[in-house]
Amino acid sequence: MAIAVRTALVGGGATGIGHATAGQLALSGHRVVITGRRADALESAAAGLRASTGGDVHWLAGDMADPVSAEMVADEAERRHGSVDVLVLNAGGPPPGRILEIDDQQWQSAFRLLLLGPLRLARLALPRMAARGFGRVVFVTSTAVRQPQPDLALSVVLRSAVTAAAKLLAREFAADGVTVNCVAPGPTATGRREQILTARAAATGRTYADLDAEDVASVPAGRAGDPAEIGAAVAFLASAATSYVNGTVLTVDGGRTETI
Repeated sequence: MAIAVRTALVGGGATGIGHATAGQLALSGHRVVITGRRADALESAAAGLRASTGGDVHWLAGDMADPVSAEMVADEAERRHGSVDVLVLNAGGPPPGRILEIDDQQWQSAFRLLLLGPLRLARLALPRMAARGFGRVVFVTSTAVRQPQPDLALSVVLRSAVTAAAKLLAREFAADGVTVNCVAPGPTATGRREQILTARAAATGRTYADLDAEDVASVPAGRAGDPAEIGAAVAFLASAATSYVNGTVLTVDGGRTETI
């Protein structure tokens, strides 16, 4: 008997790591629904993914930081496709900045983007997964939760909270065939990395080229990662083969993180 196609809902799927993850999931046989705020970008990205992977790729516009919008996306994905079996909670990174430079409004905005929004979507999806006896939830975080970077304070603090929340969720639903894990990317060739290095150049007076070279030199692999390499790690955790991998953080950083 043929196994039913599983549906994956991928946040931030129009660009960067989210887009690459959607591609890897499509290649592994998932039906993929990408989501984000811009309908035009999502429509174009979905068409490109269908062309490049030959997969079944769809899109839904929505703002995960908005409660009504998040619920609409979760419900509409299930209405159209029967279930959401894989949930990839990926959001764009907040602005760089040191911890005492960040004001209350920036903390609140980043809190809604990185923690509250993903948890809201997980709260909608996880009980439904548990009722069906299968689910995979992957939070895309950062190696900064393991090795903090002073100029990425918003990401360090709030993604650390996300990592703790994922651990709690993993324990909550483990007996129901649902796993919850994190993928923590290191330096990856995306627009986000360009933004960080540009901000560092402006803050220090150094050139972008020098900072780029210094960043790459800190990676034993000698390069920044390809977004598809992050996507492949997410696709691995989304597979049926990882039923006993739960509540962990998979670091994908070319060997840079020094903690054991």
